[in-house]
Amino acid sequence: MATQPMLVGNVVLISVDIQGHPDAMPGTAGIPHMGGYHDLVANAERLVAAARDNAIPVVFFQEVHRPSGLDIGRETDGAEDMHCVEGDLSTGLWPTLTPRDGEPHIVKRRYSCFIGTELDIVLRGYRADTLVLMGGLTDVCVHYTFADAHQRDFYVRVVEDAVGGSSRPAHDASLAAMEYLQAGARRRTDEIVAAFNDLGAQRRATAAGAAVPVQVRS
Repeated sequence: MATQPMLVGNVVLISVDIQGHPDAMPGTAGIPHMGGYHDLVANAERLVAAARDNAIPVVFFQEVHRPSGLDIGRETDGAEDMHCVEGDLSTGLWPTLTPRDGEPHIVKRRYSCFIGTELDIVLRGYRADTLVLMGGLTDVCVHYTFADAHQRDFYVRVVEDAVGGSSRPAHDASLAAMEYLQAGARRRTDEIVAAFNDLGAQRRATAAGAAVPVQVRS
């Protein structure tokens, strides 16, 4: 079985639909198997902070649908009702996980971050090699984004304690499916933060500020 270092070349952190507001979502909404939404948020905050500290780009995604349902497509044909409606408090990005000036914020109408968005263009601009995914849902938007990235020949890592699924079985099954596609895809917040710090240290040790393709940890 092929194995790869944890991070290869230029890295981009992708925040997949970490949406909602403390006033609109109970602490265990949607992902009780993780112990609550705030566990995911806390880990995501650490990842974003480490990325920023080490000059690793962060791209923020937000799923939004028009109230008319014009762009919802087939998304309500299964278990999901109308969701992520424009203007709803729970549709906004989580207050502590929003882009700073210069960080891309991309609105999407479908589950995959690649469908109908400018992500391909943004990743070309960053000369991205490795994508690190966090957010939700593990078995929906994260999984579909992972699969689309894999088929575009990116290295992809999913931070398993910074994603949450529609249920524990669905969460676990999707993580297993992603690991099947890329051995070593499943990672945890502590090791990704450490790898970001390693990458930043390597870059600071080089003469110029340009991103240098490197391989970090295995």
